[in-house]
Amino acid sequence: MLRTVLPIVASACFAIPAASAGRLQVGAARVDITPPAGAALPMSGYAGRTHGFEGVHDHIYARAIVLSDGAATAALVGWELIGVPNPAWADVSARIAKECGIPVDHLLLAAVHDHSAPAPAGIYGNASPQSAEYTEKLKQATVEAVRQAKARLQPARVGYGAGRAYVNVNRRELTPDRGWWLGFNPDGVSDKTLAVLRFETDAGVPIAFLINYAVHAVVMGPENYQISGDIAGATSRYVEQYYARTLPDPPRSDAGYGLRPRQGQAPADVVALWTSGAAGDQNPVSMASRDFSMVDALGKILGEESVRVANAIAAAPDVRLHAAQRVVTCPGRKVEEGPRPRREYKFQDADPVDIRLSLLMINDIALTGVSGEVLTPIYLHLKRESPFSRTLMLTHTNGASGYIPDDAGFDQIGYEVTTSHLKPGCAENAIVNGLVDMMSR
Repeated sequence: MLRTVLPIVASACFAIPAASAGRLQVGAARVDITPPAGAALPMSGYAGRTHGFEGVHDHIYARAIVLSDGAATAALVGWELIGVPNPAWADVSARIAKECGIPVDHLLLAAVHDHSAPAPAGIYGNASPQSAEYTEKLKQATVEAVRQAKARLQPARVGYGAGRAYVNVNRRELTPDRGWWLGFNPDGVSDKTLAVLRFETDAGVPIAFLINYAVHAVVMGPENYQISGDIAGATSRYVEQYYARTLPDPPRSDAGYGLRPRQGQAPADVVALWTSGAAGDQNPVSMASRDFSMVDALGKILGEESVRVANAIAAAPDVRLHAAQRVVTCPGRKVEEGPRPRREYKFQDADPVDIRLSLLMINDIALTGVSGEVLTPIYLHLKRESPFSRTLMLTHTNGASGYIPDDAGFDQIGYEVTTSHLKPGCAENAIVNGLVDMMSR
């Protein structure tokens, strides 16, 4: 049974304060999805784990931000979990549409790809009865988070900013004995951009933030059996706690490099929704085993940069929302059984792979969603082709399609390529061309 999951009141979802077309309204909420300490749930992400979690280091959450421009309503939801199983996505999106009046194509449900969390049923073949029960509670919690956020809609403003953080590194290393495999490649492609959307009241008090950065949430390795939000949870926690503090005096221009709330801001239950960028080939620059101090350290770095960026954002009240979704299908393949890594691999045809593409336009800010674990070059390709300079990619969004290497990346046969279910030559252009086409409509 999940903590703090309140009863769902469907009628409350439809209580939207009056708004004129084009005037932004925003509401946000956070619901605890931490399982009880004694639940016998398998953990996510590492095949070598032998049993379920042993305790809770820090709680994990479903966070929701609901937006309205008076004519359309959309929802952004983040799970501190490894992914969004396709059956869970289909069910929860239908529930949100029915109970909260937010159309399926106006929902971005993204997982942070946390390897220190329970495995939802249906992800990576997980079919344990305990996970099925947990996943049902998770879906209820997700609808509840959206319901609460929608009930809190209020006049708001939105703005965008971007900074840089050096906590990720390309992990596709060419080794003499294993070929391309998981490692440390500081010369490999890596996007250091940290993007932030700030949602605030007309008085400038923050309501919520959307944070986007490309890094695997794997600071804690396979020896960890404690529930944690890892680097994603630590970043959200830092930002939320920062804005919950009162600023007694006006900030000086040289104080804390801008890491102080603006004058006049009051403590508030701010929601900081962290999303994973194109991190399929990006690991943290340093990783741990059982010591969570590195999680807090890297989360603080990302949190401080998020706050610095957020405090410099100029927000505006007028907004137009536009959303769309489509599914593209690419030929599939699978690697022949055998030990990995190894020198040579053979592949055979397999079922085609569906990739769900999602788009939410907030004025000229393009939030793009991809239902898979995208490698960085695909996002860089999208940014070059996008008609909007402010284009973000939210991965592990609205379903699970597995690893999605770029076309050139298939030539470096290693972990991501042998784990992917895709044949080369389809996914990169299908994603980029599909999303750009959706932006033009």
